[in-house]
Amino acid sequence: MNLGKRETLLNDSSMIVTETNEKGIITFASEDFCKIAEYSQEELVGQPHNLIRHDFMPKKAFKDLWSTVKSGNIWHGIVINKTKDDGYYWTKALVFPSQNSDGSKKFISVRVKPSQKDIDMATALYKTL
Repeated sequence: MNLGKRETLLNDSSMIVTETNEKGIITFASEDFCKIAEYSQEELVGQPHNLIRHDFMPKKAFKDLWSTVKSGNIWHGIVINKTKDDGYYWTKALVFPSQNSDGSKKFISVRVKPSQKDIDMATALYKTL
């Protein structure tokens, strides 16, 4: 299984935060997100969040994520993303729906370093999907 050139490991203190609109377009990207994904704010904001989707990540998982948050619920799981330089990184993600001041929907994702056990379990599961 070739995941990419190299793995970027999150620090215990890393916290990746993004906001998207209801179409999945990035409206905010935290400094940690930019650093880990190897993109600038200008390169990320206005782009679809799937810009960083890794091919190993099953489409079924993202289908579940979107149906969960669009129905008003919180989604959590282990996600592998790709970096700009064809590397990859694993995250433990929590995605939840919210609203802008004008009432429009937005989705906030907070991601932290997963345990090796979480990564191993996700890897085994994703190979079956």
